[in-house]
Amino acid sequence: MSLRLAVPRELRPREARVALVPDAVAQLVNEGFAVAVESGAGVRSFADDDVYRASGAMVDDHRPALLREADVVLTVRGLGGADAESFARDLANVPSGAAVVGLLDPYDDEDRIQSMADRGVLAFALERMPRITRAQSMDVLSSMSTITGYQAVLLAARTSPRMFPLLMTAAGTLSAARVLVLGAGVAGLQAIATARRLGAVVQAYDVRPVVREQVESLGATFVSFDGEESRASAGGYATEQSEAFYSRQREMLAEALRDVDVAITTALVLGRRAPTLITAAAVAGMRPGSVIVDLAAERGGNCELSEPGATVVRHGVSIVAPLDLASAAPVHASQMYARNVSAFLRHIATPDGLTLDAGDEIFRETLVTPTALAPEESPADAAPVAGA
Repeated sequence: MSLRLAVPRELRPREARVALVPDAVAQLVNEGFAVAVESGAGVRSFADDDVYRASGAMVDDHRPALLREADVVLTVRGLGGADAESFARDLANVPSGAAVVGLLDPYDDEDRIQSMADRGVLAFALERMPRITRAQSMDVLSSMSTITGYQAVLLAARTSPRMFPLLMTAAGTLSAARVLVLGAGVAGLQAIATARRLGAVVQAYDVRPVVREQVESLGATFVSFDGEESRASAGGYATEQSEAFYSRQREMLAEALRDVDVAITTALVLGRRAPTLITAAAVAGMRPGSVIVDLAAERGGNCELSEPGATVVRHGVSIVAPLDLASAAPVHASQMYARNVSAFLRHIATPDGLTLDAGDEIFRETLVTPTALAPEESPADAAPVAGA
């Protein structure tokens, strides 16, 4: 019997992505997997039920049955919606020994993770994917950051009372907008590239001097401050710093922000609240009409005055703090996510069943419910455990 994959409809109100697009379904079915998709799962990413049927999926309009018959549940944001009741209903239908794959927010949603462990469900949190060469095709955070970095600049351009490009017209010359990007990870680099394409003069700041070359290759100026040292983990992520470091950083950034029209913040530390980079005093010192787009809003925000999910105006500065921004481009976001999740699925499973290898770094880092394994079970010896 083939391993049975279930793709439920995402229940969160702003979530428009789907875990598998029809092309990905067709490839998996061709490889021997059995795929069931909940009716309507792809509607918000413009893939209807008929397209899924044509790809080889079974379309099921009864969510509990879809989950009960699954060996692996492929999701974007995990089981249920934002409320505990819908999560509990979904979990009650997932068989013990099955796997749930998605962005499960293991740092803030410990109760849900524990509930899945108690039920014997193997939960794989894709945000914990190690940044190693062989995991690049599974790196969901990088894929989604590409979307959010692009969307952040479009948000800024729509919100700003200024146009981005330098224009020489019969009515005079219009100077280019000045953009400062804080954080030069994937989202930051995409924001830089997009702002440059729109004609802005771009500067970028990051605590990791190693990214200077990437920033400059995109036509931006790398901003550094005297006395800073390299601040990165072995995996390339920014690491949490001392309060003294952040205090000095905020002072220096406040000075830099006085001369910009747009600031885009992308600074995140895995598993921690986002660092505050822009204080209320720094906002007060910015030009009236300036715009801040805070991409760290879901983890508290990089701007002290951000209100997650809202746009507010403080001291004449518009502060945009979007949530679920990747869903603003659901077609390409779903396409990229599906490729990542398909690559991960192939890593942990075959059409004959799950292949569990505790010695594998990808498996070990993404599995957040190790207690779901039987105590006497050796993961390396347990394959296949489902769908055999």
